[in-house]
Order: sequence, then structure tokens, then C-alpha cells
Amino acid sequence: MQSTFPKPQPRAISIHPDTHIGYVHLTVRDFKKTLPFYQNVLGFKIHRNEKGVAQLGAGGNDLLILTENPDAKISRFATGLYHFAILVPSRFELARSLRRLAEAEIQLGFGDHIVSEAIYLSDPDGNGIEVYRDRPRQEWYDENGNFQMGTLPVDVRGVLSELQNETDEWQGLHRDTVLGHMHLKAANVNRDEKFYRDVIGFDEMANLGGTAAFLSAGGYHHHLGMNSWESANAPTPARDAVGLQYFTINLPNSDELGRVANRVRQAGIEIGELETGLLVRDPSKNGVVLTVTN
Repeated sequence: MQSTFPKPQPRAISIHPDTHIGYVHLTVRDFKKTLPFYQNVLGFKIHRNEKGVAQLGAGGNDLLILTENPDAKISRFATGLYHFAILVPSRFELARSLRRLAEAEIQLGFGDHIVSEAIYLSDPDGNGIEVYRDRPRQEWYDENGNFQMGTLPVDVRGVLSELQNETDEWQGLHRDTVLGHMHLKAANVNRDEKFYRDVIGFDEMANLGGTAAFLSAGGYHHHLGMNSWESANAPTPARDAVGLQYFTINLPNSDELGRVANRVRQAGIEIGELETGLLVRDPSKNGVVLTVTN
């Protein structure tokens, strides 16, 4: 499956092009299972682990925060996390991750999205994860300048061929790894997209007939995805559920934070204040923290 979409044009309310996703905060049930998975299988480094909260990354900024709650429930039909996406800096690093996941006998899915090559899996609690690498930006557009996305088979052998001359032992995720995007379960895609497009200020890259949408800052293929494939008209998960607590949208400066916050207030949306930033909730009640990049 492959689709093309008109290249988006900048708008007066477009969010700053240097905006990106910072980290995601999840609830999990058992650190004895979860932390070895994230550290030894995916290759995260544990930056800090105390009092039931662990901060993980690739050696730089935190990319993932985990809170342990042994009583957390799994919500089968609810809004929340579809997957969070780990962006590695090269096809070589994607190959290293793929080999490690295969060695650990993790069940995997794959997708060549034209803009990227991706591996899909779940953590021990069922939280969805994508590991991907981007293709060069000029390859995202066809000869008419239209943006292209789709889902095609991944050339797995081609990916693994990147390792044919490798001699170094795997040391986990490369330090330049970042959280590339978030993909959310929405109760109503068009409603949620309107919030992220017209209030937060992301630009629409693609909308698949109201069943899925992809938005970005600065022309990236997407910082946010959302779909209703498993969550059309779904309720909000229980407060103590496994899964998404919130994710951060990192803005480049306090002026941009103020500009976005003003639009949120004008839309009549409640804002909560955290040490890390301003907490808002999208129409599906997914938590979003607006913050300034350190």
C-alpha cells in the first residue's frame, strides 16, 4: 500500500520547525521483567532507578520514563499508546537492533514506509514499540513534489547486510538515538487531529480517510501519528492502567511555549503545571506535556 499527499504549506499557526518529541512516560507492572528487556534486548541505558521510577535513554537525555505499579491493569479496548518510536541514526544501527532482537527471539513485525524502514514489537506489558531509521528527506517526495507514505515489505536481508563487515561488539543503542515520534490510539481521529493541528500547531502530512492521520513540525514525515483501528469510540483507560501516562512535546524556546499555551487556553482546554512543563490532554485524554528543550 502506497499513497501520495500534497506537500503541506506553512501556516500562521504552524508550530516551530525545531519542535520534536522528547520522552514518553509509561506505567509497567514488574521492573524485574521490564528493565532487563529495555536494557538487554532494546539496548537502553538506565540513567536512574529509584522508588519505582526508572529513567532510560541512550546515554544522553532521557527518552523513556517507567513507573512500576504491580496492580496496574491492561486495558484491551481504550485510547492511549499505539506505539512509541525509537529513531536510530542509520541503517547500520537498525541492523544491529534487528540482530539483537532476533537473538532474543522477540516476535517482530516490519514495515517499509518509503520515508523509513521500521521494526515493530511489544514490551512485556504489551506496550507497542517501533525501532526505525529514516531515509533521506529528498526520497520522501515523488517527481511531482507530493509526499509519499505507505507500508511495503522490508528488505530484511538488505538491512542485515549492513553488518557484513562489523567487528565491534554491540553496546546497546547508539548515543544519537532519539524518540522520533509517537503513535496514539484515538477514539475519533479527525477530532484528535484537529486538536494537534489547530491548537498545538502541527502540520498535517497525511490523513487516511479519518482512520489514521500523521502530523509534523518542520516538514518531518511525522512526529505524531494516530489511528482508530483498534480504538474507535473507545473509552479512556483507567487511571491505574498499564501504558501511556504522557509524552513530551519539546519546543525550542519559552516564547514558542507561550504561543502554544495561549492557543490551548483560547480553546478552553485545561492546563496543569508540572515541574517538567505544562500538562494538557487531547480529546482522547492522552497526556501531553509541553516543555522547552534543555
